[in-house]
Amino acid sequence: MIKVIHTADIHFGMENYGKIDPETGIHTRLLDFEKALNFCIDYAIEQEVDLFLFSGDAYKTAHPTPTQQKLFMRCLLRLFKAGIPIIIIVGNHDNPLSFGKAHCLEIFKDMPLEGFHVVAKPELIKLNTKHGPLQVVAIPWPTRNTLSLNTKHSTQSPEEITQYISQAVGAIIQDYAQQLDTAIPSILASHMTVSSGVFSGSEKRAIYGNDPVLMPSQLAIQPFDYVALGHLHRYQDLNPNGYPAIVYSGSIERVDFGERKEAKGFCLVNVERNNTTHQFIEGPMRPFIQIEVKLDASNEDQTEQIIHALQEKNLKDAIIKILYHVPPGQKDTVNLQMVERACSNAHYVVGIIPLRTHTTREKRTGLKVDMNLETLLSAYFNEKPELNTKKAILIEKTLKMYQEAQQEETTE
Repeated sequence: MIKVIHTADIHFGMENYGKIDPETGIHTRLLDFEKALNFCIDYAIEQEVDLFLFSGDAYKTAHPTPTQQKLFMRCLLRLFKAGIPIIIIVGNHDNPLSFGKAHCLEIFKDMPLEGFHVVAKPELIKLNTKHGPLQVVAIPWPTRNTLSLNTKHSTQSPEEITQYISQAVGAIIQDYAQQLDTAIPSILASHMTVSSGVFSGSEKRAIYGNDPVLMPSQLAIQPFDYVALGHLHRYQDLNPNGYPAIVYSGSIERVDFGERKEAKGFCLVNVERNNTTHQFIEGPMRPFIQIEVKLDASNEDQTEQIIHALQEKNLKDAIIKILYHVPPGQKDTVNLQMVERACSNAHYVVGIIPLRTHTTREKRTGLKVDMNLETLLSAYFNEKPELNTKKAILIEKTLKMYQEAQQEETTE
């Protein structure tokens, strides 16, 4: 049985909702992602796996900082020292937009280290692992550059080009599948969008029309024994009742509040011809907690209501967001400083955000423009029960002011 670690979407450089660590000078969220990756690598070394397969998006952007590169390289060199081969597939976040520029993982490809495979264009990799041979068809994020679109596509619309790329990637996968030795276990590894995949968090803003999209039926083909995908941040098997499994390992850490309820980790794959299985291994995650409080209109102390809701949660080292609903017709009297003090053991407070319900003003019936002012005022104050005891005097003073204004206008 060949053991493979399948992971993806590390996103080093995702430095939202955190602060600078005073001991290292590094952003705490970057340290969170390093911790999650090291947990994965610790597991790989402990299990003595045959291959570490990374399906794309090492960094948040194609221009990582030297610190981000240092931490990522330090993690991967641990695998090299343990004698575990690595396949790194270039994802969309790793790819520069400009033609001819090196992608941010190019440095690993140029290093004279045995066992490092960086895939920037479709490739068939044959490995002789300690538990037998393994074939890996690696497909990076499909771009115009990797598919070498020629001038005949220069007049096509973006939608037509996207459709062409999807068809081309499907044809490439089919072609490689026909080249495989059917007696040897095979993995298809790629960074791509599959039509039935579920986006999560900030990914929901992605537009399918911009991404080349493949159908599950284009991936679950013979003789592949496992399909290892990256790009979508939620762990999911898109072929749960069939063979092979089509698996997004998901991101190793939470990226935003849209992922706050999702477990994060990686997959351990036991590869065997026609009998491959996998299991999801949950890793360490920074808690993301969203607290929503509907303030009780009968309780005057709004701050205490929010603090009571906070006390029901374990906020230690968590990233939290507080939403509170202000009752209609009431003022917002929340003491933000007191709420912040109640969150003192949290790692980071994203915001304390008031929410108000916008009431629709009802059209007053039975009123006409030719009615006298006293009738109109009486109808108005009838809809203001809080002014019921002052209705008569307010109408009297308003009529007096109106008469004085008319007299001044006549005099002028």
